[in-house]
Amino acid sequence: MALTGRAALIAALASVPVGVWDPSWTGILAVNAPLAVACACDFALAAPVRRLGLTRSGDTSARPGETADVTLTVSNPSGRPLRARLRDAWPPSSWQPGTETAASRHDLTVPAGERRRVTTRLRPTRRGDRHADRVTIRSYGPLGLLTRQGTHRVPWTVRALPPFTSRKHLPSKLSRLRELDGRTSVLTRGEGTEFDSLREYVPGDDTRSIDWRATARHSTVAVRTWRPERDRHILLVLDTGRTSAGRVGDAPRLDAAMDAALLLAALASRAGDRVDLLAYDRRVRALLQGRAAGDVLPSLVNAMATLEPELVETDARGLAATTLRSAPRRSLVVLFTTLDAAPIEEGLLPVLPQLTQRHTVLVASVADPHVSRMAQARGHTDAVYEAAAAAQAQSERRHIADQLRRHGVTVVDATPDELPPALADAYLELKAAGRL
Repeated sequence: MALTGRAALIAALASVPVGVWDPSWTGILAVNAPLAVACACDFALAAPVRRLGLTRSGDTSARPGETADVTLTVSNPSGRPLRARLRDAWPPSSWQPGTETAASRHDLTVPAGERRRVTTRLRPTRRGDRHADRVTIRSYGPLGLLTRQGTHRVPWTVRALPPFTSRKHLPSKLSRLRELDGRTSVLTRGEGTEFDSLREYVPGDDTRSIDWRATARHSTVAVRTWRPERDRHILLVLDTGRTSAGRVGDAPRLDAAMDAALLLAALASRAGDRVDLLAYDRRVRALLQGRAAGDVLPSLVNAMATLEPELVETDARGLAATTLRSAPRRSLVVLFTTLDAAPIEEGLLPVLPQLTQRHTVLVASVADPHVSRMAQARGHTDAVYEAAAAAQAQSERRHIADQLRRHGVTVVDATPDELPPALADAYLELKAAGRL
């Protein structure tokens, strides 16, 4: 019985006498002409790689941890069937660690003149753009003795968007917003700046809200109710300088600031306010203006996806000047930055009067929860020293926050999990008090 494929190769090598075999393909083929013919035929019958047509389709965005399916269509215009092993290469951060090999390699058979599809499932581990690398194809002959191999460039980009984990807080904040806005039966008395209606006085109402003319026309005391003004302007300013690169937990401070900014933007747009974005360190990294309410959140998510911290000191004067140009009318400026002493005292404080003179300023800062845990540590000498260091760091942050408040700035300093709802509450309080 005749042997074929790899069995023929093994039999041929075993039949070569000791001392005659040359450990090279030239030596093997010289002593075994049938094997040489088989290899040549196998190579000739392997489908050519360079003539293959490759196109992509599929997802263009996903959030970290979610999947994005990218389909690769392989067309075989030759007259020989393609039996191939394909590797679709992407950056390592396109998959969870240890899953790249299984996800990027595909076995493929394409009959002559036909096409087939293979799908690569990406699962980005962090935000940003992922660009497809080369597609390597190894084409086998029918015997599997020799192969043709080549690469193709098939461009495609999958954008990993910010995760927006604080979305879970949005329903409760919208409920409070509806109370402030007078859309429910619960009406916050004596707050806001836009007149809503008259109602009967109840104990505890602010006497300044009494409408004496309406009271004179009725037998009861009437008070005015107010609702927050709409169509206010909010400018979200992300400090992308070196301090935003500091890691809090598993992510940079910038990522936590983005999450809080997205919750505030979603809430403010639903409140009828206009939301813009500025990202700055020594130059403008992102500027988003004039988006319609329904387009604000998708535009912000897309603009934030590619932002990365820059290892440079933020130019505070440039940031203030750019902020004033971006918000020519009175606005709420929400500055996401650090509360470290040096950047605030040497950078922000000297230019702060320029901002507070024209705008309402709110500073949001990401606190490290590890420092709070250190401050509570006890039990051994190292823990006591760590607690003392943490207490000193917390005292410095409180001192910086007090300095900012003396300049009329509202300060929100919280851990990554607590910052988004705390910032949303501060916005609602400002809106209810008519300070926007």
